[in-house]
Amino acid sequence: MNLFVLLKLAPDTVEELTVGGDGLSLDQEFLRFKLGDPDEHALEQALLLKEAHGGSVTVAALDVAEVQDALFTALAKGADRAVQLTGADLPLLSGPSAARIYADFLKPEGRRLPPDTLVLLRSQAIDELDGEIAPMVAELLGLPYLGVVTGVRPEGANLIVTKEYAGGLRGEFVTAPPAVLGVQSATRPPRYVPIAKVRAAMKSARIETLEVAAPATRGKAVVRRLFKPETTGRAQMLDGTPETVAESLCRLFAEHGFTTGGNARG
Repeated sequence: MNLFVLLKLAPDTVEELTVGGDGLSLDQEFLRFKLGDPDEHALEQALLLKEAHGGSVTVAALDVAEVQDALFTALAKGADRAVQLTGADLPLLSGPSAARIYADFLKPEGRRLPPDTLVLLRSQAIDELDGEIAPMVAELLGLPYLGVVTGVRPEGANLIVTKEYAGGLRGEFVTAPPAVLGVQSATRPPRYVPIAKVRAAMKSARIETLEVAAPATRGKAVVRRLFKPETTGRAQMLDGTPETVAESLCRLFAEHGFTTGGNARG
């Protein structure tokens, strides 16, 4: 199989996030970027498919801080090729623009994808909770798409894809490659790779760099102001019996102008 994994590095929310001096972006000085869990699972699913059914794994990511660490780690885990997409203002691209760059990378000059191609992306990211990139890439490539994927297995010329729904329900779908999948979790947890193996990859492997241009259409979303949540008050804890708490709630509601206008029944 011809497996592509499109990775994204997002700000590590474990670190303290501060707004930059322009008020429109995060302060980059102490900001740390890392792969999110769905990205790790997308890579793991690609590696599992390669190990079980053969093929090659190509990982690609837009150029941000720590991107080479993530790509070398992917190579140390078993990826065959790593590509760093470089260019001006890439970290600031909107979702549609990033999807266009990925699509152009996968199909340069409109060439046809090999029939055994499978593109795997995250189901979502910290700054991309709707998981819109994967379906956008699929639309641009004219390929079928399945999201919230928790398992993939080839069966003849087709793929059996497991998709998760709310409430723990799962469904199985049949699709034929080429296709695009938004992975939520791989069929097993992402593998650990020791730092010594990553350092060895840094010496023996190489990362390809590909200069890309931001699309002319950058999307309509414009950041007007970025700020941390502002503290305006505090929570008040109510103690006592249910009757006492109920009386306190009614008094607080009345003090703040909330009235029922009639008798209420619990």
